[in-house]
Amino acid sequence: MSVKLSGLYNQFYEGVVIALRAIITNKLRAVLTLIGIVIGVATVIAVVSVINGMNNYIAAKINTLGPATFVIDRFGIITSDEDWHKASRRKKLTLEDMEAIKRYCSLCEDVGANSSTIGKVKYGSQYLEDVYIIGATPNVIDITDIDVAYGRSFNESDNEQRRAVCMIGPDIADMLYPGRDPIDKIIKVDNYYLKIVGVGTRRGSFLGQNQDLWVVIPLNTFGKYFGKRLDLELNIKAVSVAALEEAQDQARVILRNRRGDKYKDPDSFGMMTAASLMKLYNDLVSTAWIVLVGVSSISLVVGGIVIMNIMLVSVTERTREIGIRKALGARRKDILWQFLVESITLSILGGAVGVGLGCGLALLVKNISPLPAAVETWSVMTGLFIATFVGIFFGIFPAMRAAKLDPVECLRYE
Repeated sequence: MSVKLSGLYNQFYEGVVIALRAIITNKLRAVLTLIGIVIGVATVIAVVSVINGMNNYIAAKINTLGPATFVIDRFGIITSDEDWHKASRRKKLTLEDMEAIKRYCSLCEDVGANSSTIGKVKYGSQYLEDVYIIGATPNVIDITDIDVAYGRSFNESDNEQRRAVCMIGPDIADMLYPGRDPIDKIIKVDNYYLKIVGVGTRRGSFLGQNQDLWVVIPLNTFGKYFGKRLDLELNIKAVSVAALEEAQDQARVILRNRRGDKYKDPDSFGMMTAASLMKLYNDLVSTAWIVLVGVSSISLVVGGIVIMNIMLVSVTERTREIGIRKALGARRKDILWQFLVESITLSILGGAVGVGLGCGLALLVKNISPLPAAVETWSVMTGLFIATFVGIFFGIFPAMRAAKLDPVECLRYE
């Protein structure tokens, strides 16, 4: 057994040496042979790494809703213009809807509401545009992922008295109050002056969108300044993760009854959880993944065809060598193995270069764009496996052709 294994090792080693010698001897031909494999594997690695990084990033961000939290608004998850136009004609949610859910939903631990707009904030001569201005009930701070870094959040008394107070995001604190404590300072939000009572914790960016450029004020104060007919979003926390679906069902029944939805009619509101948002994202990404990887796989097929052509040329160039080897006792399987190993070596070499290039592209995307990237071990191994498979698949025909050559005819070949 050990002698047999030693013989196989020697054959494999010999095939690898011959392949590397051919690459060194014909550098330009080798580069042109490998370029398809390199591009194909690099593209697959880069695409998979970016998508995998986005999966991890989106999951982390969406899960800030909390596993036991769900959101109800007028629109829900919109996937087409038709859905948006239908949703835009629905009645707005109201504070009475919030109170009804709070009163009758036995599996709802906490219910809050918020509304939002985009505006400008100013302090002294400094100002920031496109700031996310949110009006919220005090408990929304606890239900969602807004945490207080220092200072305090506003309370129910602030909301009931419509006090001109607010919390700000850390970027606003850094940009408008550099090196100073913004607590108790006055900030101008659109045309209204508010006192800062707290600063939120940093959350970073989300697909290039700044998550730290916001102002949160009491909902009643928001309604006083920006209009009483607010387009509310209800934030609801179930008593437990296990009770989430039942809590959603209770809230759905309450709202359908209040809004007069008929039995066979769809809901006149939308409902979202972290899981439903993640499912939508996965559906979109899975389609993109199939398309992108499918397109990049074309390069692998082209690269495989090039390798097959080069190996056929190599068989022709080395016909006399094949004849001499057979005359000296080489069997068909020895010749088959030799050329198959050469093909696999070429493919693996191209795959290794492609993996390195793909990892480099993924890291480049991560560093120069908002898109995250995560190079996983399994994606690298997949790239090398694909390269090996291409070498075997497209190398088997030239290897079989070489193995079937007649030794007498080979020795006569000029």
